[in-house]
Amino acid sequence: MGVRQTEEYVWFYFIALLALCDWSTSQLLYSISEEVNKGTVVGNIAKDLNLNVQELETRDLRIVSSYSKEYFGVNVQTGILFVNDRIDREEVCPNTIQCSLRIQAVLSNPMHVHRIEIGVLDVNDNSPEFLEKSCLLNFSESLSPGERYLLPVAIDADIGSNAVKTYKLSQNEHFSLDVQSGGEHGVSAELVLQKTLDREKQPVLKLILTAVDGGKPPRSGTLQIIINVIDANDNSPVFTKSLYKVRVPENAVKGTVIIKLNATDLDEGINGKIMYSLVKRGNIDPSSMFDLNSETGEITVRDTLDYENTPAYEVRVQAIDQGHSPRTTHAKLLIEIIDVNDNAPEISVTSLMTPVKEDAELGTIVALTTVTDKDGGNNGLTNCKVVGSVPFKLKSNYKNDFSLVVDGPLDREHTPFYNVTITATDEGSPPLSSIRIITVHVSDVNDNAPRFTEPVINIYVKENSQTGSNIYSINALDSDLDNNARLTYTLLDSYPRNIPVASLLNINSETGDIVSLQSFNYEETKTFQFKVQATDSGVPPLSSNVTVNVFILDENDNSPTILAPYSEHGSVNSENIPYSAEAGYFVAKIRAVDADSGYNALLSYHLSEPKGNSLFRIGTSTGEIRTKRRMSDNDLKTHPLVVLVSDNGEPSLSATVSIDVVVVENTADIQTQFRHVPIKEESFSDLNLYLLIAIVSVSVIFLLSLITLIAVKCHRTDGSFSRYSAPMITTHPDGSWSYSKSTQQYDVCFSSDTLKSDVVVFPAPFPPVDAELISINGGDTFTRTQTLPTKEKVCVPWFMLLHLFPINNLPPKM
Repeated sequence: MGVRQTEEYVWFYFIALLALCDWSTSQLLYSISEEVNKGTVVGNIAKDLNLNVQELETRDLRIVSSYSKEYFGVNVQTGILFVNDRIDREEVCPNTIQCSLRIQAVLSNPMHVHRIEIGVLDVNDNSPEFLEKSCLLNFSESLSPGERYLLPVAIDADIGSNAVKTYKLSQNEHFSLDVQSGGEHGVSAELVLQKTLDREKQPVLKLILTAVDGGKPPRSGTLQIIINVIDANDNSPVFTKSLYKVRVPENAVKGTVIIKLNATDLDEGINGKIMYSLVKRGNIDPSSMFDLNSETGEITVRDTLDYENTPAYEVRVQAIDQGHSPRTTHAKLLIEIIDVNDNAPEISVTSLMTPVKEDAELGTIVALTTVTDKDGGNNGLTNCKVVGSVPFKLKSNYKNDFSLVVDGPLDREHTPFYNVTITATDEGSPPLSSIRIITVHVSDVNDNAPRFTEPVINIYVKENSQTGSNIYSINALDSDLDNNARLTYTLLDSYPRNIPVASLLNINSETGDIVSLQSFNYEETKTFQFKVQATDSGVPPLSSNVTVNVFILDENDNSPTILAPYSEHGSVNSENIPYSAEAGYFVAKIRAVDADSGYNALLSYHLSEPKGNSLFRIGTSTGEIRTKRRMSDNDLKTHPLVVLVSDNGEPSLSATVSIDVVVVENTADIQTQFRHVPIKEESFSDLNLYLLIAIVSVSVIFLLSLITLIAVKCHRTDGSFSRYSAPMITTHPDGSWSYSKSTQQYDVCFSSDTLKSDVVVFPAPFPPVDAELISINGGDTFTRTQTLPTKEKVCVPWFMLLHLFPINNLPPKM
């Protein structure tokens, strides 16, 4: 150490303990005087630790400690450690010889912890003080020179050379001062009688006792001594020993006898009766811890002893007789406290770095902890560990300093925080332990993609719905938090690719509400598919898709349409029948079609004829007009008929056609557009054979076309409907065929009636809302009908079965 020049001069020295520490933890020792100015340089830790100065700021160099004040700071630009707050040694380390402040320098990326111990040197900033301003003493005039009296000691908060070093007594002719050095217990002074007192000449003496410390310059304090000269006995009590020593365990119960003192007095009577008492010296009052029986001299434990606070007591005892001029004597009692394991370890957290990211690497420091035990020896040795199954462990830094580090993977979605229990156990007998629970919060990272509740979403929309209506609300979930869980929705084109989904729909990017941009027409588009993508706002963002199928539900928005040859609007059609026509004679067949589907396309035929006319009837499902009876002479020659074709929608739509039926006498005059055949025929004509051959031929062509169509459609599908099974055609022993897919099934059978050649279709229950079948009757007429709730058969001609499938440009007739 150098020579002190001023009170603010800084004592500095440095010792690097690299041999005792690993490269991640090391210790520096500095020394500095108390009461130095703020900003005083303690040392350059960057230089002493061989750190790169340019990395100090990026590695977040900081000073941490367990003290209530931030006594030191560090300049991250230079690495200089400086005084940041007033340091009062007497406040920081009261009643201790060695005083040091322990701090830690922490560096991040990677994390390093360096222990720094700064010794605080005492300066002479406190003057000696006596607890009392004056001291009253009684001296008998019969006392002989050489009599001694123990004087009160002065208290100096400073230590070492700055503590009380000597005492001085004011000039007088009767007393001198004997100053005794007690080593680590300081110095004491005894007042020594040099010359016999004479009460008659001077009954009261006033002296000044001055306590002087060893500082430079020295400080001092005074005490006024008032001596009353009295007449008293001439023999003082005498202890059997001048020094008593005793040992007592710190867990001794109150009332335990420590020692019994013994003093004798050669005087007789009241002058020889001795009373014992404890002497208070300075700020130490032994009577607070021990009781002394004034008559027997027995000393007992009064209060709880604590080895950690006071390992030993130096007690002064006094024996005084009861004479008119009492005489006293003193002895020293040293009481050594034996340590027992009565203090559990204490766990303190000096720094807590929370929350910790859930993707933190193994070894990431979460908290810095220190374990202390006030006991000594093995009672003060501790073992520290983490209890329970948590992804953290303790890593020893230096002696009783530990780092709580990550020891396993973290998942905030599974466990958002951990209550880490740290236990410390000493090596005493029996061992004592303590626990400390540290709550470590786990912060979120974007490690979870959005998740839809359904793998495929089916939406059913009525045709002609209002533009701008909300047809569905997409909802996705994200297990992350905040921005990592804030989702945005976008539309992606899927199937068919020739229809941009952005032209049909719009989606609210925040709420997922899907809004139509146009009114849908079932007859143009029955279904389409697209995808919705949900993307979170994390960095980097994560996303997922869901397939959405939109099915357009049919509305009854199309009226039936009359097909040729009766399709011309405003024209009146005519048919001729012979007068000899029997009942059931075929007159004409009305063909109509409805662009709708299901019940909206299920057509029925009715005659709107004059009242009382019962000559004709019409098949409500076939549209065939036949005679109900033979002609009579009373019947009109011309019968105007109005045929009403109605669908089964709500509300029902209809169309009408007018036909004039003319009765002729000669069958050669019958001019019709079609060749009519009676309903019953006994023989199998050549025409029927030709028709049967044509039907079979066209049926084969139809099957080949159907198989080709299915193959083309499967080839066009982009894979999004791969979950549906391929179409299948099955033949049955009764001559019927079944066409089926995973979404629909049709059972087809051909009638043996050569005139009607009907197809019977049995629809399956899928699609559940708008499944459709086509009923096409004999001849050239056909009708689209609604799926029947039970297995109700509907007959259609074979050539119109193609209407069940999406073949473009289908001709109205075969």
